[in-house]
Parts: sequence; C-alpha cells; structure tokens
Amino acid sequence: MKIQTLEDNYLITLVGPPNSGKTTLFNYLSGKNYKTVNYPGATVEYSISKVQKKFNLDASILDSPGIISLASHSPDEQVSIDSLYSHPTYGIPDLVIVTVDSSQISRHLLLVKQLIQSKFNVIVALTMVDLLRRKGFIVSPRLLSEELKCDVVPIDGRSGSGVEELIKAAEQNLQDNRISGLVNPIPFNSNVKVEYLLDLYKEIEQIERKAISKIIDDENHIDLNNANKRLVLLNTELSGKINLPDQTSLKIDRIILHKIWGILLFFLAMAITFTSIFWLAHPVMNLVDEAFGFLSYEALNILGNNWYGSFIANGIISGTGAVMIFIPQIIILFLILGLLEDTGYLARGAMLIDKPLSKIGLNGRSFVPMLSGFACAIPAILAARTIPNKRERFLTIFIIPLMSCSARLPVYALLLAFIFPPEKEWIAGITLAGIYVLSIASSVSVAGIINKLKNKIITAEDNSSFILELPTYRLPKVSVVLSNAYHSTKVYFKKAGPIILILSGIIWFLTYFPDYNPKVDTNNLNREQVIELQSSTRLANSYAADFGKIIQPVMSPIGMDWRVGVALISSFAAREVFVSSLALIFKVTADKNTLQTSMLHEMHKATIGNTGQSLFTPATIAGLIIFFIFALQCMSTMAVSRKETGSWRIPLIQFFIFTSSAYCFAVIVVNGLRILGIN
Repeated sequence: MKIQTLEDNYLITLVGPPNSGKTTLFNYLSGKNYKTVNYPGATVEYSISKVQKKFNLDASILDSPGIISLASHSPDEQVSIDSLYSHPTYGIPDLVIVTVDSSQISRHLLLVKQLIQSKFNVIVALTMVDLLRRKGFIVSPRLLSEELKCDVVPIDGRSGSGVEELIKAAEQNLQDNRISGLVNPIPFNSNVKVEYLLDLYKEIEQIERKAISKIIDDENHIDLNNANKRLVLLNTELSGKINLPDQTSLKIDRIILHKIWGILLFFLAMAITFTSIFWLAHPVMNLVDEAFGFLSYEALNILGNNWYGSFIANGIISGTGAVMIFIPQIIILFLILGLLEDTGYLARGAMLIDKPLSKIGLNGRSFVPMLSGFACAIPAILAARTIPNKRERFLTIFIIPLMSCSARLPVYALLLAFIFPPEKEWIAGITLAGIYVLSIASSVSVAGIINKLKNKIITAEDNSSFILELPTYRLPKVSVVLSNAYHSTKVYFKKAGPIILILSGIIWFLTYFPDYNPKVDTNNLNREQVIELQSSTRLANSYAADFGKIIQPVMSPIGMDWRVGVALISSFAAREVFVSSLALIFKVTADKNTLQTSMLHEMHKATIGNTGQSLFTPATIAGLIIFFIFALQCMSTMAVSRKETGSWRIPLIQFFIFTSSAYCFAVIVVNGLRILGIN
C-alpha cells in the first residue's frame, strides 16, 4: 500500500544502469531543485524532487543509485531495489522510468524485462540515440514498444529533446494507473536458473533485431531525411555490430590507456589542473580579498575599537573572509573535474589505475571514491558503497582521508603563497600538483601496508573482480558542467559556512578575553599603533594563551608555538578553519590592505616568543603542509566512516595512525630541512 507522506501526488522512480543518462534526466526534470538525503536505515544517498512546474505534472521524482538488474551485488544496488518494492518513506512508485542506452540496448533491456515481469508500470526512456546513429543504426521506438508492451520514448536528458513527450507518456500512464488500481509488484527471485537467463537474453536478442535497423545510402553514410525509406532489418551477421565500441573512442584509447603514455598524460592533466587553480583564480581571488578587507576595515571604523566592533570586523568578517577568498579556486577544481567526468576520461583513469591498485588489495572501482576525496571525504566515503567486496570497500574508506580534499586547498594556497611570490604562481601550481601526487602515493602506500597485514586491521572477505563499461567520448555539455560545479560549491559552502562562523566566534572570544581592554602606554603612538599594541597585549593574556601554554611542548619539536597549535586543533572541526583561526590569532586588527596581504605580512614578521626567531620559515611551512597531507581530515569524516563501517574501530584507528604519522613526519621534515640549512 502506498504511503502518502511526501505529498498527495504521484511518485515516479528513475532507474537504469550506470552511465545510461539516468541522473542527467533527473536533473533536467527537477531543475536542480532537489534534496539529497540518506535512505532510511542506510547511509546510501538518493535524491527526491518535485517535477518542474513547467511540465504541468503533479508528481515527485526519486533518483537512486544505478542498477543493471533486480539482483543486487552491492549495498547501493540493494537500496535502489528496496526503494522500488516499497520505500520506507514514500511507498511503492506509481511509475518507473527506465533509462536505456540505445547503443547498449542488448545489455540494458535485461533490467526492463525484469521490471515488466515484476508487474511494475514501466516507461522506457531511450538515451544516447545520437551514439547509435553515429554507428550507422537507428532504433524504432514504435517497434520496441510493441515488443516490450510499454511506452518507449527517445530523449536527450542534456538538451531536453524528447522530454516533453516523455512527460505526456508518464501523465497518460499515471491516469490509466489511477483507474486500474494500485501497483502491486511481484518480488524478484534472484536465485534464477541459468536456463532462464539464456532464454531471456535470446528474447532480448530477438527484440533488438526487430527494433534496430541499419541506415545505408549510396555513399555508405547516414541520410536521416530518407531514413524511413532505407530501413533494412538487421540480419544475424549485422546484429552484433550495434554493440561494437565507438571507433573514434577506440583510437583515442590507444593513447589514453597506453601503459606508458596514458600514465604520463594522466599526470600532465593533473599538473595542468592544479596550475590552473592558481593561475585562473588569482584575479577573482584578489577581488574577493579586497571586498572582505574593505568590509572589515569599514566595520571597525563604524562600530569603533570595542568588543562588538572587533567581533564583527575581526571575528566574523575577517575570519570568514580568510576562507571565502579561496572559493574561486574550489569552483575551478569542481569545473575541471566535471569536464573530465563529462568527457568520459575519469572512467579511463579507473582503468589506468586498476592494475597498480590490484597490487595493494584494491581495484579500479576504488578510483572514483578516491578521486572524489579531492572534493570532500564525506561523499567520497559514501561513494565507496558501490564497491561490492566488503574488504575492498573498508580499505578504500580507510585511505580516503589521505586524499587532499577541497577544504585543504585554502590551507595549501595560503602556505604556498607565503613561500612563492605572485609572479611565481606557476611554481606554486606545480608544487600543489606535487602535494596531490604525494597524497595519492601515501594513500596507496598505506593501503599496501594494511593489505600485507591482512586481517589485523580490516577483517573481511578477500575475493573480487573488476569489470567496467567505458563510456564513449563525448563533448562536455557546458551547462551541465557549470550547473554541477555550482551545486558542488553550494554544498561545500553550506557545509563549511556554519562551522567557519561558529569557530571564528569561538576563536575570537578565546583571543579577546578576559583582558579585553588592556592598558598600554600610548605616548608617541598613532591610532593604528595603539590598536596593534592593545591587540598583542590582549592576545598574550587571553584564554587562548593560557591553553597554549599546555600545548606548547608538543609544538616546539616542529618549530612552532602555541598560536599555530590552537589553529591546528580548531582545524579538526574543518580543515579550512585553520586559515580563519590564523587570521584571528595573527591579524587581530583590520586595516586597508587585503586580508591575505595583511595575513601574509603578519606571518612574515611573527616570531617565537621573545627569541626573535621567525615562526614561519620554509622549513616550518613544509612541516605544516606535510601535517595536513597526512592528518585525518575532520570530525565529520570520522562520523561518516563510523556509519559506513558499522563501528568506531576503523575511525579510531584512522585518527590515531594518521594524526601521529602526520606529527612524526612534520618533526622529521622541519628538523631535517633545518639541518640542511633550509630555514
């Protein structure tokens, strides 16, 4: 029985194999006005949204992980199947829309046949029709509909072509369903005999031969205007040619997947990516930086040099602005990753890295979660649920925190800006690429060590295989890439924003009180000098300084003092908070300079106590970078790791191993560079 807890409207569920255009269609139907939540009782995510008003269809649409059949092989596939038969919140769908890649029709019709046999109301949305035509074939939706006994509509989810017809078919189906009664699907028996599958595939082969035809003209190329006059039914000899790989993609893959050139091109692409992050973002970062610097300066002038003026100017504006100036770099990172994904290159990356990963107990399926870790560890850990093998899934989750997430990007950008001047941005970009390569190498090394230990840390079965269907190379849809980058950035902003604001307020309080109005000698000092002297006196007598005395012995071996220690501790809430914490601790007054310029100036003149020894040097900066490469990302990462692994065992081991390793490596690097005279 349908549970009407969403709204009093229809529920449409989108299903389909991976890379069949399902999520693209969902994005078009929802207009990006959707929310992503966890499936009840699991950590697997699905998306739910109302169909856009312009389609005049009073229905909600649900998108869940891709499946190739009704027999599950991984946790996310099981959630998709469970949501079909009875979602705990929304009940049984009134309609199931199945996306089928026209160029892979013999494989994708298996799911359609199973859904129809299970008595679901089904509509087939044919995608990738242009790829089929490029191979010299055309599909007849009418013939396919007659064979399947359900509506079949060709669409392009990226441009919206055919979506209006799909909506009309869905509306008609829902009206017919309302007259005929509720949907009562039959549970699918996954323990089917081999003979059943052979018969089913024979039936699918017959359907394919009837519905797909070859288009031929006198010059052996496609003439769509006269296609209907020239349709020739496929014979046995031609039937297998539909599923042949795209010849252009094959030619490109000879280079992209080459065991030597492919790896070199991969690292070249990564180097270009991270160099672009510095080069392209710099002008926009300057504008954002100047805007926050102006706001901070004006706020202090208007409100005055008192506690609430300092709180707004230095606690909220400066603290938040110190992180927000790096948003352009994060946007560029998401844009480039989106372009690589939309062209089909990321799937090739999984193929390239499968062989080396197999040496450490993983396979190519771990590549996408690991790569997602460059954006954020939380969705990356959730993405690991697509790995069927439990041991490989847990091992992937274990090493994901070592991937340098976008929250670390502001930290790296600030530290590299301290070492490299603006005119040497290309060197900073190459160094950043090296940092990311080091994070990958460290994660691979850790995985190899754990794999050698076998069941000492991760106890689970150890048998798996890796099969990946490579998508055809396609020109990226700019609007889709921009939209996805905007959505990812918004999610990052919503996740990081509240944490930054709260912790900025806490750090401001700890550095401002209890001696919030210290008495200083103001003789022969101008206003800005008085403010700076008051700030330094206030900081030296603050709660943060009292706490710093406790952690100072831990910071001394890595050449730093308690101020950096406070910033490091606050960064365990969110990595980017390290930057705002430094902004509050080292730049406690606002001036007319940009925030980053002022912050770098304060860092350059900072000394350790009364020793006169510089606090920030190339050696200590290198130590900080090493610390952030290895240290566990944030508390949220631990919470998600606990949910995905089912206990605190792995998250606590992660925290202890990664944090202690980060500290030890930082000690070695700082003191090693000092011995070499690099200080």
